[in-house]
Amino acid sequence: MLLEEELTYRIRGCVFEVSKQLGAGFLEKVYENALLREFALQGIAARSQVALAVAYKGEIVGEYFVDILVENRILLELKAQEKLTPVHEAQLINYLRASSHRVGLLVNFIHPRAMIKRLTV
Repeated sequence: MLLEEELTYRIRGCVFEVSKQLGAGFLEKVYENALLREFALQGIAARSQVALAVAYKGEIVGEYFVDILVENRILLELKAQEKLTPVHEAQLINYLRASSHRVGLLVNFIHPRAMIKRLTV
């Protein structure tokens, strides 16, 4: 069984609802705000721009801000790009490796509907 399968299924439903309602062409922040609203309507706890520390050999060397953290378990990295590159996937993988989280979703709000890629570490 996939790790966090039920929650990622619910998240996907919210992403596709936002995509259906808004369509393509907005900035990432608009989709982030809409997703937060949809999560609230669905009873899913989510926070945006959550700071997570990056440690190197036992010391904090920086921090990054995850677009959305869902139920304190799944990282969402949002994009509104015509095409994603391997760099976008590497970004989410690095966020997962730097945190205690194991599952992330890379979400790209493109035409005609959102694309979601599930990544794990």
